[in-house]
Amino acid sequence: MKNYQIAFSPGMACKELIIKSLRLADSTIDICVFTISDDAISGEIKEAYDRGVEVRIITDNYKVYDEGSDVEELSLFGIPVRVDESENHMHHKFMIVDQKAVLTGSYNWTRSAALYNQENLVKMNDAEFCVAFQQEFDRLWTNLVDLEVK
Repeated sequence: MKNYQIAFSPGMACKELIIKSLRLADSTIDICVFTISDDAISGEIKEAYDRGVEVRIITDNYKVYDEGSDVEELSLFGIPVRVDESENHMHHKFMIVDQKAVLTGSYNWTRSAALYNQENLVKMNDAEFCVAFQQEFDRLWTNLVDLEVK
């Protein structure tokens, strides 16, 4: 069996791969994305958190309070969120699931990404592959600040 999956948008393939991965999570989900504004994805993040999965989110301060952004709502739900408040952007787009799989690519976690944009998403099911992404996530988590809910 291959240890990767590839999806493209426009279309629902990328979004469905994210949602399926969120549903399969057993213990941890670390999300590092520029923004989240797709309500279906946000709903699945909440579902994972509700069933006891430890969820953490890193995002950029530039998009947190945009109309349609779900990041503040996820924070109010109890999910820890940290933000990059530098002049530069935290523009990563990756998620680590149970330290066994990484989803990464150009795909933005927005409604328009699925409907209109030419984007891609790759899921690697390989614990060794996850190590570098987990190190980057942990480095950012240590150096960024908690989201200040307004």
